[in-house]
Amino acid sequence: MAKYITKRVLRSLVTMFIIITVLFALLRLMPIEGYFENYDKMSATQVQVKLQSLGLTDSLPKQLLRFYKQIFHGDLGESNVYRKGVAITEIIAEKIPISLKLGLISLAIALAVGLPLGVLMARSTRTRFKIGDRLGTVFIVLVQAMPSAVYHILIQFAGSQTYIGKEILGLPMLFDASNPKSYILPVISLSIGNIAYYAMWLRRYMVDESNKDYIRLARAKGVPNSKISFRHVFRNAFVPLVQYIPNSILFTLMGSLYVESLYSVPGMGGLLVTAIKRQDNTLVQALVLIYAVISILGLLFGDILMGIVDPRISFAKKEGSR
Repeated sequence: MAKYITKRVLRSLVTMFIIITVLFALLRLMPIEGYFENYDKMSATQVQVKLQSLGLTDSLPKQLLRFYKQIFHGDLGESNVYRKGVAITEIIAEKIPISLKLGLISLAIALAVGLPLGVLMARSTRTRFKIGDRLGTVFIVLVQAMPSAVYHILIQFAGSQTYIGKEILGLPMLFDASNPKSYILPVISLSIGNIAYYAMWLRRYMVDESNKDYIRLARAKGVPNSKISFRHVFRNAFVPLVQYIPNSILFTLMGSLYVESLYSVPGMGGLLVTAIKRQDNTLVQALVLIYAVISILGLLFGDILMGIVDPRISFAKKEGSR
C-alpha cells in the first residue's frame, strides 16, 4: 500500500508539472489585454512598462521558474482586471466557504437519500411486483434524461413561486447568506442529480453482487436476507462508489456554475467564467491550476479510500492501479 501511494504521489506530481507548464505556456500566447484593466487608454510605453513590471518580457523558462517559486510560497498572483491589485488567494478565500457549505450539505443529502434508495431498488428486484425498483427507475430516468438546467429551473419555480413554497414555507427565489431558508432550493438543486447517480450505481452493483456464487451459497445455508443484504451485498457493492466520494467532496470547493448563477450565489461557481470573459489571465491561470490539483487529489484519495474500506484490494499488482 505504501509503495503504491508513493508511486501515485510521484505520478501526480509529474502530471501536475506537465499541466502547469502547458497551461503557463498557452496563457502566454493569449493577447496581452488580459493583464491590463484599461488597455485601450494606455500608450505603448505604458503597456511596455507594465509588462516589464509583471516580468512578462522575460524568457518563458525564466517566467515559469518564477511562477513555480510563487506557487511553493502559496502566492497565486494578483487579479489584473476582475479585482485589480487584489491577491487571488484573498478572492478565493472569500468565495470558497459559501460553495463548500452548500456543496457539503448537498453531498450529505445525496448520500443519505441516494444510498437507501439504491438499496431499496436492489432489494425490490427480488420481490414479485418490483414496485420500489420501478418507481426508483422512473425517478432516475427522469433526472438523467432531462437536462439539468430544466429541472433546476423547475425546482426554483416550484419552490419559490407556488403557494406552498411562497406563502407557507416562504422560500426565496435568490440566495441570501443571512436567510437560512434561501439555502434550501440551491441545496436541493445540487443534490438531486447526485441522488440519482448514487441510487443508480448502488442498485446496479448490489444486483450484480447478489447474483454471485457466495451469495447463493449463503441463501442456501438459510442466512437471513437482511443479513445478506447489508453485511455482504451492500458492503461489497459500496466499495466501487467509495472512490468517487473524495472527488465529490473536493469539487464542492469549486461550486456549481449553473446553480450558483441561477440563485445568485456569490461562490466559486461562476468565477472562472467571469475571469475568462473579462480576460483576467492571472486569475484564469490560478483557477485552472486549482481545478487540476483537485482532480488529481480526488483520484488519489479515492484509490486510497478504496484500499482502506476493502483491505482485500491489492495495489501491488498491475491490474490494481489506474
